[in-house]
Amino acid sequence: MRPSSSPSDRLLGGLSGAPDVDAQLGDAALLQAMLDVEAALARAGADNGVLPAAAAEAIAAQCHAERYDPAALGRAADAAGNPVVPLVRELTARVAESARPWVHHGATSQDVLDTALVLVAVRAAAPLLRHVAVAADAAAGLADTHRATPQVARTLGQQAAPTTFGLTAAQWLLGLAQARAGLAQACSALPAQLGGAVGTLAALGPAGPAVAERFAAHLGRVAPPLPWHTRRQPLLDLSAALGGLLAATGTVAVDVGLLAQTEVGEVAEGGAGRGGSSAMPHKRNPVDSILITAAARRGPGLVATLFGAAVQEQQRATGGWHAEWEPLLDLLHLAGGASARTARMLAGLRVFPDRMRANLDTAGGLVLAEAVAARLAPVLGRGAAHDLVTRAAARPDFRAALLADPDVRAHLSETDVDEALDPRGWLGSADRFVDRALAIHRGAAA
Repeated sequence: MRPSSSPSDRLLGGLSGAPDVDAQLGDAALLQAMLDVEAALARAGADNGVLPAAAAEAIAAQCHAERYDPAALGRAADAAGNPVVPLVRELTARVAESARPWVHHGATSQDVLDTALVLVAVRAAAPLLRHVAVAADAAAGLADTHRATPQVARTLGQQAAPTTFGLTAAQWLLGLAQARAGLAQACSALPAQLGGAVGTLAALGPAGPAVAERFAAHLGRVAPPLPWHTRRQPLLDLSAALGGLLAATGTVAVDVGLLAQTEVGEVAEGGAGRGGSSAMPHKRNPVDSILITAAARRGPGLVATLFGAAVQEQQRATGGWHAEWEPLLDLLHLAGGASARTARMLAGLRVFPDRMRANLDTAGGLVLAEAVAARLAPVLGRGAAHDLVTRAAARPDFRAALLADPDVRAHLSETDVDEALDPRGWLGSADRFVDRALAIHRGAAA
């Protein structure tokens, strides 16, 4: 059996990831990122006269992941506590003897692995953010198309008052847009890491800060003002952004799952052949909603692990740094899968406006109780109007109870009552809010 090269290759990995994102998270991708760091380190040193240019190019020439065995490096990592030590040993053995003293010069293992994980995160974020953009576009289309489609709003699990499905989708859109912006910002700010053994760059002499600047430039990353060996804010910002994205996609997925329930039936996932049951031939389960929700449920624990690991001691941590590697990769994996599935789910979502209207009408006008009370409040006072409508709402037929109540009829005609019970008249600023969300989306996409 061939070893898995990315999370998607595992038996369950395809249920939580996205192939294009996972391609940047596997062993080969991480190994290449580590080698990219070693090549940049050598070239930055040569740029500043710390080591010979020929040595730097000899080192860079050997920084190709296909020349190394990730599984063997993984087994050898146990002796040193990280895979950088055996990688440096192998890289050193591969270069000419004249270049060997300059391999990994001035760096420590954490410099390589921290910067490699930054590179992996940035590379994985590119396809991930594309999926979020597609999901946002689909949400925008739903918001615009259904801006006037009445739907019952539900609060605390109960029918509450009218809204529009367009506003529901606009809320999804804004959540996705904000999460996308947060992740893009966190990724753009991710710095390279070069501090040497204890964060002083002593091995590089006076050229240390200049080497660090060139090192970051070779990798296309930010050069931080100081090494961040135990100051983990960059990874906290990244993990928080990934957690926020999982929450945004999870919110969409939970809504879709609830609206797709048989008794509700306001939307359904598309996709021929998807959602079948092993036991019940009639079922079409909302599988994208289910899998996105599962990923979102896993996210907070991983974010918490990274925040817990960030309390790190002195100049280099004993275990805190090591605890970050796999949870960070898992977060990227889950966020990639959730984003891709959200894009597919929203792009293929089937919407049933007639069912939405039927569900609105099921309560016999009760969801417009607030609208009736609002018409009575100017003449009766807010409290008295609320109590009067509450009494009517307790009767089997809300409209009939209102029309039979002399206190209501003293101020509202039958036409007034019917107007108050028309959901189209109690949508407030829903349409304007849809426009706001669409404007924000268009501005972000420009």
